[in-house]
Amino acid sequence: MRALEIDRLVRRFGEREVLRELSVALPTGGTLLVLGANGAGKTTLLRVLASLLRPHRGEVRVLGRALPAEAWAVRGRVGMLGHEPLLYRELSARENLRFHARLHGVARERVERMLEAVGLVARADEPLRALSRGMVQRAAIARAVLHEPELLLLDEPLANLDPAAIERVQPLLHASSDPARPRTRVLTSHDPARSLAEADLVLGLREGRGELLAPGAELDASTVGALYR
Repeated sequence: MRALEIDRLVRRFGEREVLRELSVALPTGGTLLVLGANGAGKTTLLRVLASLLRPHRGEVRVLGRALPAEAWAVRGRVGMLGHEPLLYRELSARENLRFHARLHGVARERVERMLEAVGLVARADEPLRALSRGMVQRAAIARAVLHEPELLLLDEPLANLDPAAIERVQPLLHASSDPARPRTRVLTSHDPARSLAEADLVLGLREGRGELLAPGAELDASTVGALYR
């Protein structure tokens, strides 16, 4: 089964086409790595897949559902980690996670396990505005995976994290804890050397067009370097 099916996707901002006739398919449980320079359309693609932006043309299916018509059936099965943490800065990490747990029908015990997993227990009751950017990023990761989504959309997920924090959160960003629900991932990165090893499929964007589409095992950092020139 395919978790993602994108056929000739076009997305515009005003008169400018940010995604141009983009097509890609990804099987359930696979990892799609999206590469490209700033402004190539990576974040826009993730926002379309999260049903936060509507396509202007083309077809998009996520977890077997057509967007935007069936977005209601997909949103609870997707976890999104973007450049903005999607957290309330006046609330603590624990309060934020408990709020999202209520939205998704997740038990409070899961909140405590996630705070432990990202290393925030000691500061879980301080408002987010008092925490470092790295700690806020860890709280955002906990939020994104709290409801054990079938699809994870990860926009530079390791931004602002030191090596110890990266080692701590990496397991959360990979396989699902439920073998019956394999996790599919789409991630963006400016660090191909680190990310290629995780990718089943690589999509390279240049000015919204698909310049490269190949299995990750066939590529190396030098091969994809042209996308940034």
